[in-house]
Order: sequence, then structure tokens, then C-alpha cells
Amino acid sequence: MTNNLPGPSPSPDAGPYWDAAAAERLEVQQCGECGSYRFPPSHLCRDCGSDNMSWVSVSGKGSIYSFSIVHRAPTPAFREHVPYVVALIDLKEGPRMMANIIGDGCLDCAIGERVEVCFEDRGEGAKIPQFRRLGC
Repeated sequence: MTNNLPGPSPSPDAGPYWDAAAAERLEVQQCGECGSYRFPPSHLCRDCGSDNMSWVSVSGKGSIYSFSIVHRAPTPAFREHVPYVVALIDLKEGPRMMANIIGDGCLDCAIGERVEVCFEDRGEGAKIPQFRRLGC
């Protein structure tokens, strides 16, 4: 199912992330020297400075670090989708990413609650990683 929301506009650095999302995989960078995970992508590891970065699949599980419920649409495309939840998700592997919490009961989410990735179709093969509350 697609919707009228915009799709991604990938930068060259984030191309592998969006390719994986289109295949319904969540991938982040991992440093080949110290093993730390990176998101958003960067040329150098922020922990050790290495440029030995590769893309790896992660579990897609995490917890809500913080969130906000949006009641006012930023653009006309989002008008029919308010209210919606924008959250910072701490992935099990360590990196923090921003995404929406979607699905039943999403407006009842709480800090610390466990979530897992799902993928929202944005048409033309593009998919956006979003998160659902576990157990809902």
C-alpha cells in the first residue's frame, strides 16, 4: 500500500541505506577497525577515526529514547496523517535514529518502550524504515 507522502532523496553516502530499505532490511555502517555502529553514515568512524566502514544489517529492534506527537502538518502532504509520532530510536546495536512510530496505539507510546522496524511503501520501489510498538 502506498500513500501520498514524499519518498527519500538519497545522498550518495546514504545510497546503500535506502537500497537496503527498499528490500526491507535495516542497515547501518559498522567500523571494520573498532566494530562500532554508525548512523547516520559518515566517511570516518567517530570512535576511532578509521575510514574502514561497511554496511551491515541490524536487528531492527530498539527502544524509544524520546518522541514528539505532531499535531500540525509541516506540508500539505502530511495534513491527512496528523497526529503522528516522530521518535528517536536507540537501536539494539547502539546507534540512534529518527523515525515515525506507526500502527495501532502509536499515540500511546512511551519513552523506553521497545519497538521494531517495519517498512512503509512510498511508491516507485522506495520504502521508509518506520517503527511499531512491540506487543501492539
